Amino acid sequence: MGKCRRVYLYGKSIILSTVGASLKRFTNLEIIQLSPPLPETPELASLAPDVIIFDVQTSHPDPAFSLLRTLHNLMLIGIDPDSERITLWTGQQISVLSTQELVQLISASTSDSISSFGLKE
Repeated sequence: MGKCRRVYLYGKSIILSTVGASLKRFTNLEIIQLSPPLPETPELASLAPDVIIFDVQTSHPDPAFSLLRTLHNLMLIGIDPDSERITLWTGQQISVLSTQELVQLISASTSDSISSFGLKE
């Protein structure tokens, strides 16, 4: 079995409660509720999050976005229940060495295309 991933649900919206209840059945995920206000960046980092899920309409996790610079495996997942969209931010970095590679990155239409670039851990 793989590493247990620590997933924080930031906020108290109905959508987060539903997502949390659904995710709890997966034994490789440790689901933790985190109520506002979000701790400052150093304290949040000490919680060792792998994933932070939040409702984009009700939460503003600025310290979590700051963590993306130092926790390269961190995923932030923003859920917008009105538009039924999920947005993903990661701390992964891509080495772009030339203008042509930058154009390829901009033109990539799938995450598979983007993952073909050299991601730094």
